[in-house]
Amino acid sequence: MKTAALGPAERTEALARLTAPGRELDVLVVGGGVVGAGTALDAVTRGLSTGLVEMRDWASGTSSRSSKLIHGGLRYLEMLDFALVREALKERGLLLSRIAPHLVKPVPFLYPLRHRGWERAYAGSGVALYDTMSVSAGHGRRLPLHRHLTRRQALRVAPALRREALVGALQYYDAQVDDARYVATLVRTAAGYGAQCVNRARVTGFLREGERVVGVTVQDLEERDGRGGFRTHHIRAKQIVNATGVWTDDTQAMIAERGQFHVRASKGIHLVVPRDRIHSSSGLILRTEKSVLFVIPWGRHWIIGTTDTAWDLDKAHPAASSADIDYLLERVNAVLATPLARDDVEGVYAGLRPLLAGESDATSKLSREHIVAHPVPGLVVVAGGKYTTYRVMAKDAVDAAVHGLDIRVADCCTEEVRLAGAEGYHALWNARARIAGRTGLHSARVEHLLNRYGSLTEELLELIEREPRLGEPLPAADDYLRAEIVYACTHEGARHLEDVLTRRTRISIETFDRGTRSARECAGLMAGVLGWDEPQIEREVRHYEKRVEAERESQLQPDDRTADAARLGAPDTVPL
Repeated sequence: MKTAALGPAERTEALARLTAPGRELDVLVVGGGVVGAGTALDAVTRGLSTGLVEMRDWASGTSSRSSKLIHGGLRYLEMLDFALVREALKERGLLLSRIAPHLVKPVPFLYPLRHRGWERAYAGSGVALYDTMSVSAGHGRRLPLHRHLTRRQALRVAPALRREALVGALQYYDAQVDDARYVATLVRTAAGYGAQCVNRARVTGFLREGERVVGVTVQDLEERDGRGGFRTHHIRAKQIVNATGVWTDDTQAMIAERGQFHVRASKGIHLVVPRDRIHSSSGLILRTEKSVLFVIPWGRHWIIGTTDTAWDLDKAHPAASSADIDYLLERVNAVLATPLARDDVEGVYAGLRPLLAGESDATSKLSREHIVAHPVPGLVVVAGGKYTTYRVMAKDAVDAAVHGLDIRVADCCTEEVRLAGAEGYHALWNARARIAGRTGLHSARVEHLLNRYGSLTEELLELIEREPRLGEPLPAADDYLRAEIVYACTHEGARHLEDVLTRRTRISIETFDRGTRSARECAGLMAGVLGWDEPQIEREVRHYEKRVEAERESQLQPDDRTADAARLGAPDTVPL
């Protein structure tokens, strides 16, 4: 496997190959979230000619707006969904130990106990079962086992907790990931094995021959035709996989097929606050009346979430309302000695979970399990599931697609496929002090790069060697080096300023200015790669500033409808 770059030239070449006259792929995947990217990697590593198209940016929907956890789902044990938990724990172990150790990291959680006696026995037995299932599922030994803590011990771990908020605690381990970075790495890995991957390519319809689906019509949202519209292409494929998440029903409507199931959207919002606002060496998991609330360590920050409410408004830009923010602050402040205020919130983001619609009106009771269907010949639909189990969903989707192919196809092998940057990561991590000495970067900078790029860090170091100023941090977001902005465009498929500030980095939620102070400098760094002139730089910056303004306004609104209306005040980077 070679390391694939996803720069402008590679995108152009991939689109040309997908749309070449007479070309017919084995599998075309529609949707560039974690499931779609995982499906493309599964298909191409079975030897199938594979394409992947995404309407916006990689992971621009649900897959960049999760709680950023790789976990089995402790609360599903309480629902007696043992199969789902065991499956997720196996995947967690694979991601930690083999597939992506540079991206997926252990994280401790403290569960405060509010009642004496019965609660410790009840919760303790659940966490013990969680650990046992993890070990039995394989690869679980990479995480420490849970432990019981007295109140005094718990307050040493998390001094931020109010003494009267707990009588003791349990501590256990799960894992976390930068969800958008993981998807971008999945796409690069698939491209390295030969998949043709194109973002900003919108599917507008399906090609049919009789009942059978034989391809799609796509608009290249980065190129205009002579009449001012988007250039249109046809991509033909023997099997098409619809992996569009919360857009599943909309995509199905293009072929006038309602499908065998429906997908409903559940909104979850998260707050980001500085690390010094909560004094703790461990994450927290708290019970609420509806679900659970996580306080998750995130570099120099905490992520607090999430909510779980039905959403039937704009799917591209779900909005967090003032009521959503107040809900999270009220729940977390119930256990904190020093309450958080609105002014402590650096960032807010909202995402939509694709849930399989069921009998219940409560989204928290809809299925997190996935389903695969073959509604018409030539088309496979995959929906539902959890981020952690994306690889299983991808395997099932490709298995279904293989049934429609008249060739012998190898079994899934992604359990053994390391993502780009994983090979050699541990050796480089062990040599990080030497790398720091060789490059002149601080060892903390080298660790930051290794935990974002793994062994691909060498490619960023080469950029810095050629142009030393790229080794300097961004003045208004000094966690990130200038080289990371350039690399996002040359190697990771970033096409617009928003892609870099919200997904290739997390500047949009990790700074109080939401990235506006970094916007112009980042646009200038991107311009050299993407060929922007000064008016284009100005358009990108202005668009991003309007996005931030609209998000801030939406977060002052009292409910979903007013928040949605305010958020829609900022148009898409490329109006659709």
